[in-house]
This record gives sequence, C-alpha cells and structure tokens, in this order.
Amino acid sequence: MKLIKLFVLFLFGVCSQMNAQDKANNLLNEVSSKMSSYDTMTLEFIYSLDNAAEDVHQETEGKAYLKGDKYQINFIGNIFIFDGSQSIVIIPEDEEVNISPGNTEEEGTITPSKLLTFYKEGYTYKWDVSMSEAGKNIQFIRLVPIDSNSEVATMLLGVDTEKKEIYKMIETGKDGIVTTFTIVTFNKNEDLSDMLFSFDEAYYESRDYIINKY
Repeated sequence: MKLIKLFVLFLFGVCSQMNAQDKANNLLNEVSSKMSSYDTMTLEFIYSLDNAAEDVHQETEGKAYLKGDKYQINFIGNIFIFDGSQSIVIIPEDEEVNISPGNTEEEGTITPSKLLTFYKEGYTYKWDVSMSEAGKNIQFIRLVPIDSNSEVATMLLGVDTEKKEIYKMIETGKDGIVTTFTIVTFNKNEDLSDMLFSFDEAYYESRDYIINKY
C-alpha cells in the first residue's frame, strides 16, 4: 500500500508539473500573440541593477519606441537605434556614433525585437508566484536557460494577466547580480514617424561627431 501511495503521489506531481508548464506556455503564447499584433509600441521603463555582494543599487529611467523589428531606445544618456539593417549607437557625451551592420547584440541578449519570442528557444519555464503590484495582477513565469554555460541563472517574466502584456522582467545572474526591467507606461498603435528609426549621418557630421563604422 505504501508503494502504491508513493506511486500515486509521484504521478500527481508529474501531472501537476506538466499542467504548470502548459499554463506557462499558454500564457506566454497569449502575450506574444497579442503584443505582436500591435503596429507600434511606446514604453517608459525603469531599469535597476542590484549587487548585494558589493552593496550596489542603481536605477535608471528610459524610453523605447518599437515598430516591427525597428526600435529606438533612449537610455543612460545615449540613443540606440536599429533601423532594420544596421545598429546605431549615438553617444552625445563623447560626440561619437558607432554604426554596425545588422542587429549586433550578443547572442543570448534579449533585444526589443526578440522580447516577444525569446522564450520559445533555449529555456525551460514554469508557473511561478503571482502578486498584486501597481494595481495590476502580475503572474510570474520562471525561465531557466538550457545552456549550462549561460551567465543567467534564472529569469522571472511578469505578465499583466488582465491585459496580457509584459510588465516586468527580473534576471538573476550566476554572479548574483539582479537586474530588473519594469514597464511604467505602455502605449500601443501610436503613429510613430519613421524618422525615429533612421540615422541622419550628415546632421551628426555637421556637429563634428566622430562616426565609427564597423
């Protein structure tokens, strides 16, 4: 009888785990499908970094504009642009612009263009804690990289369950550093000018910026 009881408990645990995985997968697919349907997205966000070992806490605000695969991000005083074919980083403090072909973010980095689909490859995920935050009901999905060499230990993706939109992302590195990305305001389907996602080289040359092309 004890063996049967243990077997039943084991089966229940496996079924619960599968159900949790299915729930997580279904919710992520809903979010991806809904947010991918938006023509444009404009969001203001807070990015924070916490390193408990060094007693460091940093918090920075930013703004992002997304249109298809194109984006412009205003962050830490710099402007990051991907115009569909090349990446541009404008650094006003140094009066410098760096231009690289393609989307040159490091492999494994979650860029704006991959934000809605990154979870589909390279991660296992499961249903995690839910909580109320900023008047929203947030359901977290825990993601763990399959690659054992990844510098990321775990990631928590917080979803606004009413709107089916991403609200927060918490990444914990194997070095113990925690970075958090929280969307403060979110607007969809605004009329965004294509000029936001283009680079006027002549304008910056006229301002004596150094233009580096790689």
